[in-house]
Amino acid sequence: MIGRLQGIILEKQAPDLLIDVNGVGYEVQAPLSTFVSLGKTGDVAVVYTHLAIREDAHQLYAFSDKGQRTLFRTLIKVSGVGPKLALAILSGMDVNAFAACVHAEDVTALTKLPGVGKKTAERLIVEMRDRLKEWQAPAPLWAAVDAAEQAGQNQLLAEAEGALVALGYKPTDAAKMLNKVAADGLSAEELIRLALKSTLGR
Repeated sequence: MIGRLQGIILEKQAPDLLIDVNGVGYEVQAPLSTFVSLGKTGDVAVVYTHLAIREDAHQLYAFSDKGQRTLFRTLIKVSGVGPKLALAILSGMDVNAFAACVHAEDVTALTKLPGVGKKTAERLIVEMRDRLKEWQAPAPLWAAVDAAEQAGQNQLLAEAEGALVALGYKPTDAAKMLNKVAADGLSAEELIRLALKSTLGR
């Protein structure tokens, strides 16, 4: 089992990362909360990983800390929640906020996440309530990120929109989300983070 990687970021296109570890390139997928906390291409990254094995593929998922990975592993045990939906949940809501929603039985907040309907939100609350009873979440994961300036606002918006679409948002909805927060000087990662926070009201 691969539990942790430390290496150089070769490629970074949300939600996919390519990390070089001593000459071996690991392809991983990360929630946006992890993605925005990592450095730029060429920087060293340290991530905790989960290996999902299927008949047709082996997929590595990467997280900025053990708390995120633990929640991911707990989510995929819920009926009807696979790795893709778990990744979307962690992308749209940090660990603390998710735990708070479950404890408060806040169906409305959970249904704002891409791919989460009312029935799924209710199932998450029922099945996660006991599992999170003694949850000790780490500090909030959304943090300001110093990102290198990137030329071309249109290119940044296109990259951010592509990431949101990959998480399950419709292209038109993704564009509207980004239009609300677009401003000069923001990186693609910051645009994504602000768009998600604006939509979720958190």
